[in-house]
Amino acid sequence: MAPNDAIDTLQMIDTPAVWHAADLRADESWIWRLTDDDLGEIDRAIETAQHNGVRMPDMQRADFPLPTLGPRLAAAAQDLDAGRGCLLIKGLDVARYGVETARDVYWGMGQYLGTAMIQNAAGDVIGNIRDSGRTIGEKNVRGYTTKNRMLPHCDPMDIVGLLCIHPAKTGGQSLIASTGAIYNEVCRTHPEYLPTLFRGYHYDLRGEGPTGDSDEVTDNRVPVFSWCEGRMSCRFHGRSIREGMKKAGQPLTGIDKAAVDYVETLAADDRFRFDMDLEQGDIQILNNYAVLHARDAFEDWPEQNKRRHLLRLWINLDPSIARPLDPVFATKNNTGPRGAIHVQTDHSGWVPQ
Repeated sequence: MAPNDAIDTLQMIDTPAVWHAADLRADESWIWRLTDDDLGEIDRAIETAQHNGVRMPDMQRADFPLPTLGPRLAAAAQDLDAGRGCLLIKGLDVARYGVETARDVYWGMGQYLGTAMIQNAAGDVIGNIRDSGRTIGEKNVRGYTTKNRMLPHCDPMDIVGLLCIHPAKTGGQSLIASTGAIYNEVCRTHPEYLPTLFRGYHYDLRGEGPTGDSDEVTDNRVPVFSWCEGRMSCRFHGRSIREGMKKAGQPLTGIDKAAVDYVETLAADDRFRFDMDLEQGDIQILNNYAVLHARDAFEDWPEQNKRRHLLRLWINLDPSIARPLDPVFATKNNTGPRGAIHVQTDHSGWVPQ
């Protein structure tokens, strides 16, 4: 199947990646609860890394040995691409570890999923998700640095992981939805939207593109839905699309606007949206081509040491298991297919190879 040739055929998706909220409630096989054996293995792994003086971002798989949990994580990476696209790991004792050790543990576990990628122009490979006091309405502000509601979207790398260090006082609920189920609903109810969704849109790079220009957008239109070698993938971020098309001098109107609005509306619909409260020690892992995620607004704790804080990993899967992507779809940051955000000020001193 050639890329995007499903526009005329309206081929529906029938894979495990197509699910509704009721399906996740009825079958919790996508939720792992770490056992005492798992936690003991993690403890021994971090003790080994600390004994050898190895920390993130230098830590690799061999530095963080997980003889039984590691292969399960590696298998989960493959399942995230071929299955439902979502995984929740519960029970990591971050309170006992403290933030810095928890960061190393999280990094070590992530090594079994794939290659961690740079998340911002400062070169961060683990993102700190917390309120900076800014708001989404400000130019080029990324939503994860605010306490505002974040609408359904996906991140640019293959996988996104979130480790909850501290939940908010109230709110901040995580919402996820299957892009396969959304695509099928578009096919059933508004097939006239498919051409514009397959054609795609320019995305706002929020001043983090290779040029550093605050008005830089993606060089090409990035499709929302894209077929490649029989696999459907999705890339959607309504706010970045709206701002990107405005910066490109082509503000959304007519059917283009209606199509973007409709995808966003479906992702927030009770039929598709699964809600979850991330508790301390939870790790949520999502395939960005199969799942959209969102977040409710939140109220934070007044105490600094209790404020909402999540750690984020962006991961690209090993090429041997990663799904094929059409190059036009795969180029999302003006840095080539599956390319990370361009480093403008490298605070980490490390770039993925």
